[in-house]
Amino acid sequence: MPVAEEPELAPTPVPVARTQLQQSKAFLTHIQGEQQIELPQNLSVIHIGKPNDRIPPDIDISGFSNSEIVSRIHADIRVEGDFHYIEDVGSSNGTYINNLPLLPGNRHKMRPGDRISLGKGDLVTFLFQLS
Repeated sequence: MPVAEEPELAPTPVPVARTQLQQSKAFLTHIQGEQQIELPQNLSVIHIGKPNDRIPPDIDISGFSNSEIVSRIHADIRVEGDFHYIEDVGSSNGTYINNLPLLPGNRHKMRPGDRISLGKGDLVTFLFQLS
C-alpha cells in the first residue's frame, strides 16, 4: 500500500529587527546649492545654525550662501521614533514650513517634500527627504 506524502508546511516568518542599514535615512537637500545633508542617526536632537559659544550646530549653515539671515541658534530637529519634528528656537528671522511661518516653540511634524526655509525670503531653503 503506497504511503501518502505529507504536504510541506510553509516556514513560519520570523520577525526581523531592522538593522541600521535598513533604517530609513533622513536628508535635507539645500535647494539653492543642491547639496544634500544626511541627518545624523545617532542624535535625538539636531541643532541647526552657525557656530556659537552656547550650542554648537550639528548642521552648520555658515558655509551656505545668504547664511547671514540664519541665527546662530536657529532651529532644532527632534527625532522621535520614525518621525522628525522641526522647531524654531527663537531665531531672529523665523523658520518657514511650505512658506508658512513656524512660531517659536511650536513644532512641525516633517513629511517628505516639506520645504523648510531658514529666515525670510526663501534664501536658505531645504527639502526634507527620506530614503
